[in-house]
Amino acid sequence: MRNFVVTVNGNSYNVSVEEVGGEASEHVAAPVVKAPTEVKPVNKVNTAGGTKVVSPFPGLIKNLLVANGATVKKDQPILVLEAMKMDNDITAPCDGVVTFNVAKGANVESDGVLAIIA
Repeated sequence: MRNFVVTVNGNSYNVSVEEVGGEASEHVAAPVVKAPTEVKPVNKVNTAGGTKVVSPFPGLIKNLLVANGATVKKDQPILVLEAMKMDNDITAPCDGVVTFNVAKGANVESDGVLAIIA
């Protein structure tokens, strides 16, 4: 039996894995802890006076390409959204300062607000 520590959304879990086809061994199962199913937004964003950057489809935020509060230019890639095993660059719709409403590793739905550019 091999033991691993798995981190999901910042929470660590101890996991024991038994080799298949090996001799059966007596083991004590650790309590199962359900991982969170929803990732909360990093912050609440006031959309008044800014341009929303919305998700074109459901996916996973794979990477933020600029820092929160950075000045961006129109059509500059600001984050990578993974959907169906493909990476998609999400670009700024206008010039301005970006404020993210998601974090790396977050799952988003279609039309979810990813960021505001003001």
